[in-house]
Amino acid sequence: MALSAAAQESRSEISLQGTGFFTTGTSGNGTSYSATDAGGFLAGYRYRLNRWLSAEAVYGMDRNTQKYLLSSGNFRIQSNVHQATGGLVIGLPSFGKRRLSPYVLAEGGALVFDPTSNQVDIGATSQTQAKGVFVYGGGVNYALLRRVSLRVEYRGLVYKTPDFGFGGLATNSITHTAQPSVGLAFRF
Repeated sequence: MALSAAAQESRSEISLQGTGFFTTGTSGNGTSYSATDAGGFLAGYRYRLNRWLSAEAVYGMDRNTQKYLLSSGNFRIQSNVHQATGGLVIGLPSFGKRRLSPYVLAEGGALVFDPTSNQVDIGATSQTQAKGVFVYGGGVNYALLRRVSLRVEYRGLVYKTPDFGFGGLATNSITHTAQPSVGLAFRF
């Protein structure tokens, strides 16, 4: 009987979400840093370890422009920002006749800033650069069908600003990106 109950239980989940990508400006070493607001996507896999704890892996991508203000001028580098993170998700008590399932998350990983060919005000070629990232956040799943949920989520990304291999662009400071998202999650 225990085996049949375990076979009925959905432990895996995949999700696809559309996101916003809103970065806070910062400065250091005589350089001011900011980035344009952008949209992107997240794709994730979540495996439920027990009733309240899950492991999660997420890939995301957006394209924005990193902006630098130095005393010698302004520099802009458009880049694809790839996000690869993994961590833990803690499920909170459900409510609304079990249709609403809130959760919180903590993850670590990397942001990879990959310059496009559309670079403004940079004489040399920018280098692809990875930065470690800490992710915190939370969200709620709203059950639409037995195995399909609407997911609304907020992720906060904390990381060191990129410099694309140009020491003059290094602020040596930490920045924060707010990443709200909405999408669908499928349990199987």
